[in-house]
Amino acid sequence: MLAAVVALAGWWAFSAERAPDRTVGLFTSLPIVWSEADDIKGMIDPPAAPHWARAVLESKGKVIALDTLLQLEQVDLLVVAQPRPLVPEENLALDAWVRAGGHLLMFVDPMLTQESAFALGDRRRPQDVALVSPILARWGLELQFDDGQPGGLRESAGEGLPINLAGAFKAIPGGHEADCAIARDGLIARCGIGQGQATLVADAALLEPEDDGDRRAVQLQRLLEGAMTR
Repeated sequence: MLAAVVALAGWWAFSAERAPDRTVGLFTSLPIVWSEADDIKGMIDPPAAPHWARAVLESKGKVIALDTLLQLEQVDLLVVAQPRPLVPEENLALDAWVRAGGHLLMFVDPMLTQESAFALGDRRRPQDVALVSPILARWGLELQFDDGQPGGLRESAGEGLPINLAGAFKAIPGGHEADCAIARDGLIARCGIGQGQATLVADAALLEPEDDGDRRAVQLQRLLEGAMTR
């Protein structure tokens, strides 16, 4: 049922005319393309205030909301944001797609701080903790979390991104043909993987729905452009 809702929401949100030369796949548990509502109609009805990130993604091409990572053949740029846990086949498919030349921007938050209309344990709630250790380990990375850090929205020391209870990437042995450069504060890892490129961010506060002018849009644009450059 949830997969069908996501597919319907994606069809509605992105049925308008888009740039024909690039396909952007969006795989996320965050309410970027649909609303948090108790029924299907409420989820797929046009929200009163569309999420600001949707327009940024649409500027990069035709956006397709995905409910699986097993079919990425037609995707040119993939954005994964606080995903549900991946099944083993999806880990393999994602790794193969990037190695074949895919471009990935991935947000993995170890302690999501975005508010939700749904209570803890509700399956409709965004993924509170990103559980993506297998694919990160495949690329020679580990997502760490300092539970002693202060809470509250602040700017990252490296690139000025908004963060709140952020994680940090650490290099570990065993990366399979992945060459990752990790920012000094650990927030961002940029990896050359086979013929492809992955930009990984250890926090998802940037994608919160609050509108603070164009600043977040510019920051997301910059991350997308970086993910498309190799």
